[in-house]
Amino acid sequence: MISSRWTPFLFLAPALIGLAVFRLTPIVIAVGGSLSGMSLMGDLKFVGLENFEYLLTDPEFWSSLRITLIFNLIINPLQLAIAFGLALLVFHPGRGVWLYRTLLVLPMAVSTGLSAVLFGLFLDGNLGPMNGFLEWIGIGAQPFHRGENQALGTLIGIATWKGAGYWMLFLLAGLYSIPTSVNEAAMIDGASAWQRFRLVTLPLMRKPMAFVLVADTAINFLFFAPVYILTSGGPNGATSVLMFQAYRAAFTFSDIGRSLAISTILLLIILVIVVLEFRLLRTPEDRA
Repeated sequence: MISSRWTPFLFLAPALIGLAVFRLTPIVIAVGGSLSGMSLMGDLKFVGLENFEYLLTDPEFWSSLRITLIFNLIINPLQLAIAFGLALLVFHPGRGVWLYRTLLVLPMAVSTGLSAVLFGLFLDGNLGPMNGFLEWIGIGAQPFHRGENQALGTLIGIATWKGAGYWMLFLLAGLYSIPTSVNEAAMIDGASAWQRFRLVTLPLMRKPMAFVLVADTAINFLFFAPVYILTSGGPNGATSVLMFQAYRAAFTFSDIGRSLAISTILLLIILVIVVLEFRLLRTPEDRA
């Protein structure tokens, strides 16, 4: 007979096995592969830290790292703020609120690749309706993803359109978890709407917002499909994020070891940033 202390582990076993096989094993393989290189005969060989040494002296890698960090420094707080604003907008029940909620989560039903294709057509310089509208109001056509100064911002806009509604659902659930009695007590004490938001809602939403920020960070550091479909890292390297560099190293230059080295560095960056975000967003109770 199995001891009762092992019962929880039996229920967790399928999930733990799936985590080990589909998450942890690929990470171990990737880290191990980053220490290998391709010989002249096309065989993999152990090269130690050679791939990492090459990347540290590669200006293209540092440029991609800078672009990736800029992309995430902008998009992560932006998506969190927009998602929180949308959650507050549809939180209170009212006439037609179901329609607003449906429209806000509709982008979730469209794949990232299809979203990139649709935005490519929408923003096309010749046939796109967006530039037609801008010319009609007198602003003039814009290059959007084809312009070096606008390409990264365009990709940020596409990713935000795709992700804000998704993260809104998590924050909306957090808002519903706040006991109504807390807000009612604040109202009885004479707190204004702004004071209730600042002193009641925001502190109680700290954990849901921390979760959204951390999960959003992990996803956006792996941003790839719109770059591949719309810009191919251009123009002039303006959107060449690290994930695209890893793809190019593997499938354009057939350098699997270097590609896995970039992926390993990306994993370490995500890990460090996620740990910092968790520490910065801890509540006083968590620190005790």
